[in-house]
Amino acid sequence: MLVLPTTLFLLSAWIGSSIPRNSDWIEADQGVEIFVGENGIHTEIAMPVTTDIIDWRGQFPIGDIAAPARPYTHVSVSWGERAFFLETPTWADLNPAVAARALFGGEGVLHVAWYVRPAPSDDFRPMRISREQYAALTREITVQLAKEEARSVYPGYSQHDVFYDARGTYHLGNTCNQWTSDRLAAAEIGTGLWTPLAGGVMKWVPPVGED
Repeated sequence: MLVLPTTLFLLSAWIGSSIPRNSDWIEADQGVEIFVGENGIHTEIAMPVTTDIIDWRGQFPIGDIAAPARPYTHVSVSWGERAFFLETPTWADLNPAVAARALFGGEGVLHVAWYVRPAPSDDFRPMRISREQYAALTREITVQLAKEEARSVYPGYSQHDVFYDARGTYHLGNTCNQWTSDRLAAAEIGTGLWTPLAGGVMKWVPPVGED
C-alpha cells in the first residue's frame, strides 16, 4: 500500500535534487573552507569557529556545551524538527509516532556541534567558498535562531553539542536536508532545487580528492 507513495517520493526527490541552483558556481581559489557532512540521513554545515567575518562563539556560547575547554576549531550547524531531534539520540530510540508527526509539521531546532580539526572524508567534504559567499552563509544561518528572549537551550547527545530553538516549520516539503541546501543556495553556492534526502545535498558537493 505504501510502495507507490514511497516510489513517487523517491523519484520526485531524485528529480528535484537534480535541478540545479547556482549552476555556474565553482569553488573559490581563495576564501573560507567549510565542510558539508552527512550521516546517511541528515546533513550539516561545518565552519571555522572564528574568522574575521564572524566568531561563532558570539552566536553559540561555548559554555552551553558540557565540554567547553577543548581546543575546538570548527562548529557545525544543522536544522530539524524539535521533538524528533530531542527524543531520538540514536536510531535505536526512534519512535514511529514522533517521526510521523514531524512529517506533517513541527517546530524547528538548530543542532550545533563543535569539532577539533575534523578530517575530510567522503561523508564530511570540504569546499572553499569566497569571503562574500561565506558572509552571506553566516547571515543565513544566524537569522535562523529564534529570538533570544524566546529561545530555549537543550542538552545535546554528547559533551560537544547542543540544541537551540530555531525559526521555521519542519514538514515533508521542508526537511533538514532542504534547510541545508537552502542555506547554501542563498549564499550563491551550487546545490539542488529540492533535496529532502541527504544524498540530494551531497551530490552537489565535490568528493574529497576531486579537482
